[in-house]
Amino acid sequence: MEELDLRGVICPYNFVKTKLKLESLDPGELLSVLLDDGDPIKNVPQSIRNEGHQIKSQDLLDGYFRIVIQKETV
Repeated sequence: MEELDLRGVICPYNFVKTKLKLESLDPGELLSVLLDDGDPIKNVPQSIRNEGHQIKSQDLLDGYFRIVIQKETV
């Protein structure tokens, strides 16, 4: 599983970077994304769902969040 560290990246760039990374993955693959609290964790998961992908987990770590996304299987 690949990991994308987007801590410190502001909206909407964190969503755009996540979307671009997902495009490089095969259907069904997992991507771990690190996000800050606030707007990033509120907006990115919802936008990802709107794109048809699944959020498999969302965990609060040491002051930031890790979400695991499964790319849509088409």
